Amino acid sequence: MTAGAEAVGDNLSTGALVVLESTTYPGTTREVLLPILERGGDRAVGRDFFLAFSPERVDPGNRRYTLENTPKVVSGITAECGERAEFLYRLVAKEVHRVSSTESAELSKLLENIFRSVNIALVNELAILCERMGIDVWEVVDTAATKPFGFMPFYPGPGLGGHCLPIDPFYLAWRARAFGLNTEFIELAGRVNVGMPRYAFTRISEALNRDARPVNGSKVLMLGMSYKPNIGDLRESPCLEILRLLRESGADVAYHDPYIPSLPSHGLASVALSAPEIERADCVVIGTDHDSIDLRAVVSSGVRVVDLRNAVRKKLGHPLPGNVDVL
Repeated sequence: MTAGAEAVGDNLSTGALVVLESTTYPGTTREVLLPILERGGDRAVGRDFFLAFSPERVDPGNRRYTLENTPKVVSGITAECGERAEFLYRLVAKEVHRVSSTESAELSKLLENIFRSVNIALVNELAILCERMGIDVWEVVDTAATKPFGFMPFYPGPGLGGHCLPIDPFYLAWRARAFGLNTEFIELAGRVNVGMPRYAFTRISEALNRDARPVNGSKVLMLGMSYKPNIGDLRESPCLEILRLLRESGADVAYHDPYIPSLPSHGLASVALSAPEIERADCVVIGTDHDSIDLRAVVSSGVRVVDLRNAVRKKLGHPLPGNVDVL
């Protein structure tokens, strides 16, 4: 970010508005970006240029919530900075929420992501407990969600991915130490989520063992490699860690993902989801539930399926076929 700020500073025109949208710790706009742009007093914010923060709120692949209908948060270093930023974003967003300081705006974005991270960690830990107790965690969450107030459903999975959730909470944890505080709750959630790919690998191994097959030498077909459905984004995808663990343990792994044609760093290319490809597998792992993947064909093949997303029940309904294990 500092390199980008330096480049902006080298080309800054008088009266320009600079807006930082990157998710970052509270104080970044004022303490890091502002001194670079002011050039040691050669320029003054609010006079020669204007500086604001407006956190990115984008959900890749979400067609319901776009830049236009997602409320935009803005704040400026000075009042006029905030006014100019608000004017800018009102040109593209239906609703703009202006807050009192850039620090407040920076922390609001971290809270959004930490809220999700902590709740996902909670339900991930519950999923591990439910498996040991023989309880269906998906049914538990859906049942709790029938309460019309005081509860918001989150669902377990093989781990967090994307450019925000796996990383952003640790920005605040790092920043908090400068104020003499350890954010134990946030860091614990991070550890739980980071451990989920290995837990998913364990569930795959157990499924193979029930069929009297070790991981070593087994043929595993992974369905989906991106971190979320219907996009081609691999950033921090837990499926990559699961792939690594399987191959490290001697499995012969292939994958199918219509959005990820190849994985050059792994020497793999996406295979066609054909009957021969499914039937040659000892286990099919649903890592990402892309809408275009024909799960009916996969399940009806009789091959062992480990569903890390509860995709089979969501798409094919109940009851769960006997060859399908769910996270």
